[in-house]
Amino acid sequence: MSTKALVGILLAGTVGVIIFFFVHPSNDRTIDIGTPNAGAACVKGTSQCMPDVNYIDTTGKAYTPASLTGKVVVVNFWATFCQPCKKEIPAFSRAYEKFKSKGVVFLGVLSDSNQVDDSQLLNFASDFEMSYPVVRMSSDINVSYHYPDRLPTTFVFDKTGKQVLSQVGALSDSQLDSLLEQLTGA
Repeated sequence: MSTKALVGILLAGTVGVIIFFFVHPSNDRTIDIGTPNAGAACVKGTSQCMPDVNYIDTTGKAYTPASLTGKVVVVNFWATFCQPCKKEIPAFSRAYEKFKSKGVVFLGVLSDSNQVDDSQLLNFASDFEMSYPVVRMSSDINVSYHYPDRLPTTFVFDKTGKQVLSQVGALSDSQLDSLLEQLTGA
C-alpha cells in the first residue's frame, strides 16, 4: 500500500471519529447549545418532548401542559445545599426578567430531599436574588424527568415542546441568553 493511500485512510478515519463524537449523543444526556432545528412539533410521549406533567409553584399557581403550549420553557432542578445552583440562580433570575415578556417560562424545581419550609425558601430566594417561580419536586415530575440526580440540571423546551437543551451543571449568563435569544427571535 502506498504512503498516500495510508495517509488518506488515516485522515478519513480521523474525520469519521470526529464526526461521530460531535453527532453522537453522550450518555449523560447533555446537549451542547446550538442553533435549534426549525422542525415540526415533537410527538407527545417521546423522550425529546416536554413531559406531560403539571407544575404547581409555591404560590399555588399551576403550570399545565396546556398553559405552557407555545412558550419556551426552562425547567431547572436545583437544591438549597447545591453550590453550583447558588451560583447560577442570579443568572437565571436576570434571564427570567429579560425574557418573561417574550413568552419564556422559568420553573425552578426544588430538589432538596430534606423539607425546606416556606419561610426558609423565602429567605433563600431573597438571599440569592431568585425571582422566577419555584416548584417543589413531586413524584410525577421526578419520574417524568427520569430522576435527575446531579444538580443543577436544566432542560429547555422550544415553543413546540421539543427539548433543545439538557444540561448537567451550571449555565452561564451568556449561554442562557444566547439560547433564549435564538428561541424567542429576540
